[in-house]
This record gives sequence, C-alpha cells and structure tokens, in this order.
Amino acid sequence: MTPLLKNGTGTYSDDLEFLKKHTDVIELIDGTGESRVAIVAAMQGRVMTSTAEGLDGQSFGWINRELIESGEFVEHINVFGGEDRFWIGPEGGQFSVFFKKGDPFDLEHWQTPAAIDTETYEVARKTGSSVLFTKRFNLKNYSDYEFRIEVQREVRLISASNAWSHLRLEGRDDLKITAFETDNRIMNVGRGIWNKKTGLLSIWILGMLKHSPDTTVIIPIRKGDPAQLGPEVNSDYFGKVPDDRLQVKDGMVYFKADGQYRSKIGISPARALPIAGSYDPSAGVMTIIQFSFDPKAKDYVNSMWELQEEPYGGDVINSYNDGPPAPGKEPLGPFYELETSSAARELRPGEKITHIHRTFHIVGDKPALDELARKIFGVSLDTITEAL
Repeated sequence: MTPLLKNGTGTYSDDLEFLKKHTDVIELIDGTGESRVAIVAAMQGRVMTSTAEGLDGQSFGWINRELIESGEFVEHINVFGGEDRFWIGPEGGQFSVFFKKGDPFDLEHWQTPAAIDTETYEVARKTGSSVLFTKRFNLKNYSDYEFRIEVQREVRLISASNAWSHLRLEGRDDLKITAFETDNRIMNVGRGIWNKKTGLLSIWILGMLKHSPDTTVIIPIRKGDPAQLGPEVNSDYFGKVPDDRLQVKDGMVYFKADGQYRSKIGISPARALPIAGSYDPSAGVMTIIQFSFDPKAKDYVNSMWELQEEPYGGDVINSYNDGPPAPGKEPLGPFYELETSSAARELRPGEKITHIHRTFHIVGDKPALDELARKIFGVSLDTITEAL
C-alpha cells in the first residue's frame, strides 16, 4: 500500500522505489537533496515525477502504477503518466499523425505512434543536473506524407535561485520550490521540405498531475474584443464544459481539475500568454508552467478529430481534466494535464524547431502562496478557489 502524507498524496521516495522496480530511472538532484526529478528513458525521456522536499516530500507527477506493473503494452495509447512527456501533433485532421489515411476519426482507429508511446530514447549525455535524449524515426501522416525526424530532448533541473529568477521574484525561506525544464527539438533529417500542403508538425508537451477535489487550473489570457482576437477559450474538444467547471473572469480562465469529468480546453495564439498554472489547496501546492512562445507566430496545428477547414488554427495551451468517458466506463487515471505546443513551421532538411516547457512546484502555507499568486497571476487564492 502506498504511504500517504497528511494531505492524501504519496511520497516521492515511494514513487521512486516503485519506478526502480520496473525500469531504469535517471534522477537529477540539487545540492540540498530537496529538489529532485525522476526521468525514464524507456518512456521517451519523460519526467515521471518530482519533489520540492526531498525523499519524504510530496510526489507531484501522476504515475499509472497498474499499467507499469503489468509490464505489458496496450493498444491505442499507453498512459504511463509523467509530468512532462514528449508528443508530436497534430492528433486529428488531414495531417494527423495518430490516424492512417482514410480511417474514420474515432477511438477504434486512433493510435499513438510508437515513437512517442512505447519506444526507448537514447541517452546522449548526462550531467548532475541534466540529461540529453535523442531518437530518430519515420512518421507518416493522414495525408500519406512520411516525415524523417530526429528528436533531441534535454531535461534540466533548475536551481532554486534560478527558479525564483525565472519567476522574477526573490527567494523566500517559507516556500519550498522545485523546477525543471525540457528543451525539445525536432529536426527534418529527410531530403524533402516539410510544407503546409503535405502537413507540418508541432512539439507537444503534456504534464500529467495529481488531481484533487479542489484543484483549479489558472490560465491568464490576453484581453480584447472577440471580433478581433476570437473566443477567450476553446471548450469544444469533448462538448461544452459546464459553467461550474469553467469560468473566464477579468482575463483569467479558471478550469476545474478534479479528475471527475472528462473535459478539455484550449487557448489560441491570439489569446495566449507564456504562463499557466494550478492551485491545490489540500496539498498546499501551486504549480506554474512557462514555455517558449513567439506572439508573432500564427500557425499552430489543429488536433480536432475531423477534416479541418483550418488545419493550422490550433491552440497553444491546453488543459485536460480526466473522468469517465461514458457512464459506467473507467477514467484513464484520473489525473489532470497542463499542456503547451510549439508553433508549426516549414523546415528544410537540417532545420529544426524548438520548444521549451518549464515546470515549477511551490509548497507552502496559504498566506505565503497567496502572496505568490497575487504577484504572478494578479489574483488571490480566495479568488481562485471561489471562481468555480
């Protein structure tokens, strides 16, 4: 039985030992021993979990113990978990890399490519604070164009002082922080030019995190006239999200992440800002993500499961809340996700696109986290918890 902390979450040491029983784990540890990150090369170099308080501290990433323990792969997708995993988009549409040419866009025909699902990435370089993974593979899209790809993915542990600097704040003793970033690159190693007519790719980073009944996702957006900037949030992925689960107020999107209702939202490039996060009052944790974002870039792959009028009209930021896909069906986890994507770009042979996704977890009591929320998001913790 998994040991639990007072707030009901498992410890990092227990998750680490579980992973070590079933696979090789690369651990990055700061000089204090408190900030730690556990990474698995066999799962595409994904960051499985992290902690801000040493071996006995909270473990932030959601891990699918049942699937990992089975030692077997399942069809469609292997939901191993992990708070930073590497994917490639688009998922749906005429340039999808998850559907074969002519197949209907349904769960029966949806298949996650092995290179981003089950295959091991090679360790090219490792230091005490970073590890670089590489992988070469071919990928064919729905329009029957075959990409020859090289992936370079570096995971870097960020020191506490640099983490506070990234947040443009001074460090403080009453808060514990862990931070890491992944520097992700895909290179065209084929002979042809990747172009819009045959389809483009994006780097897609997804973080699977532990839900709670009171966890709220927070996404600041650019304010402005919908006639010029479009809708404030895209909530059409799995149907309309009820008002008690999604609200937009004063330039902030609030989305319920309780793992009880399957739903997903997205933020367009016209509305996106390079930051998002969540707050879990029961665990006393604020999570923040930052990512590389060029506001001038307009082309983002569209992952809607349909033949699309705007295949490059996709979202920059997504958040997913797991839950039963149908009455009587089991959820994937449950868990919730914070996701970001790179822009799509035409690439000549030897050219590449890069996407950096940075994750911070900050642990503390409510007054300290409230001060943090006001400085970073411009809202209080009460505003966050009372929004839904």
